[in-house]
Amino acid sequence: MKIICIGRNYTEHIKELENEKPIEPVVFLKPDSAILPKKMPFFIPAWSKGIHYEVEILVKINRVGKHIQTKFAHKYYDEIGLGIDFTDRELQSVLKSKGLPWEKAKAFDGSAVIGNFYNKEDFDLENLSFQLYKNQQLVQDGNSSKMMWKIDELIAYVSQYFTLKKGDIIFTGTPKGVGKTFENDVLIGTINNKEAFKIKIK
Repeated sequence: MKIICIGRNYTEHIKELENEKPIEPVVFLKPDSAILPKKMPFFIPAWSKGIHYEVEILVKINRVGKHIQTKFAHKYYDEIGLGIDFTDRELQSVLKSKGLPWEKAKAFDGSAVIGNFYNKEDFDLENLSFQLYKNQQLVQDGNSSKMMWKIDELIAYVSQYFTLKKGDIIFTGTPKGVGKTFENDVLIGTINNKEAFKIKIK
């Protein structure tokens, strides 16, 4: 399986990082080794000067697809979930300034938190509320209605470049409110008030 991530999909997040607004989805990948094992804490890498949290709606692909049309994209997933794209922001900034790939800052071991998945039929995907709490304080409050590109549009777009396979996961982008996490923090993600994951930082 592969992890396909979308960057800059929420306008307010683009503004807070002072990035340029893209004219098409920004896509990058994480290897399966980036997945944080269930019930394991996240260990801040020894080489890092600071890890940021980015909460995101996830989509789990349920069949093989290539060159999928947007109108048919809904057939390629049954479940949605919530996760975190952990990012070394300082390292990412250095790589960006040199025109280099982001993978060292985005795809390191444990950088992909994958929480619980739920039947998509139980949610309004056009108005899906999700949050991230850091030590019981709300830090990110998102809604799928604010996505620049919706889930079905993202599936159609990425399937032009990558064959989607059963079990692949798409991270659909993060809303504003990203920030640094520290040792002993506790991060809790909720989707429509359901707890999707709880992560301790070590």
